[in-house]
Amino acid sequence: MATDLHFRELEGNKVPSPGFGGMGLSSAYGKADDEESKKLLRHAIAIGATFWDTADIYGSGHNETLIGSVLKEGNNRSKVFLCTKFGIGFDRKTLRGTDEIRGDAAYVRQCIDESISRLGYTPDLYYQHRVDPKVPIEETYTTLEELRQAGKFKYIGISEPNAESLRKAAKVAKISALQVEYSPWTTDIERNGVLATARELGITIVAYSPLGRGFLTGRFKSPDDLEASDGRRDHPRFAEENWDHNVKIVYKLQALAEKKGITPAQLALAWVGAQGDDIIPIPGTKSISRLDENWASREVLFSPNELREMREVIDSANIQGARYPPSRMKAVEQ
Repeated sequence: MATDLHFRELEGNKVPSPGFGGMGLSSAYGKADDEESKKLLRHAIAIGATFWDTADIYGSGHNETLIGSVLKEGNNRSKVFLCTKFGIGFDRKTLRGTDEIRGDAAYVRQCIDESISRLGYTPDLYYQHRVDPKVPIEETYTTLEELRQAGKFKYIGISEPNAESLRKAAKVAKISALQVEYSPWTTDIERNGVLATARELGITIVAYSPLGRGFLTGRFKSPDDLEASDGRRDHPRFAEENWDHNVKIVYKLQALAEKKGITPAQLALAWVGAQGDDIIPIPGTKSISRLDENWASREVLFSPNELREMREVIDSANIQGARYPPSRMKAVEQ
């Protein structure tokens, strides 16, 4: 179990946990306001929530540019551990996503230079967002290792590989972080060998969507609560036919949270963090109050009995629906 509530180690760096996922400031979860987003990012720095995650596909470059604008203020860059990703394509002219997955050497080199230009800085950690099935993984990670040694970034990451791909990548490059979905309603990595492989190789696990894309907070009472432009409307787990079944885990988590005197979001985040001192949850939000709520989860401790109760709820949930719509689920290695 985690022994340090407040920090995790990543290649000798003490990084704060939970981190912050920036996607919602540019895409996927309805409208966002750039000025409000900048206020939120500044507040994140002020409270110490400075392990930031972005990607070139988030808003087709917008998210990196937005984050870069705040990093340029004062000495903010020195305060943030900056992570970004490449590999899910978008049209550079129309700025529309293509869903094409690319990991060829030329594309990797193009993407890192574009990300550095948008961010205004080299990132600390650079991930392949999804594994390209058309390209030998050795090509992608040999290229990443060359770029790392050239100073384009400090550390290499990989997102949503299967255990075999993780091993192959680690043979040709120093893999420092694995990003994967992990939450009370998504525990696949505990059963598919990915978590065990990462731990065998000494790779830090960065858990995205630790709040089930907001579902586990209890904020939404029905699919109608989602904005018309909210991408979660296309997610099977948020679909009307699965909602009434899936919301049962929310009610159970709410009861456990109430008994403990915390919010359901804090319960879920603290649970993810409690699964190991090598795990960094990275919840996202557009709200400063939610950011503060998430940040306070780092103070939550569980008794052995509370962890047993949580596990009973999680193991009995039988969540309905895939993690992504079919077109995006294809990009996740099984």
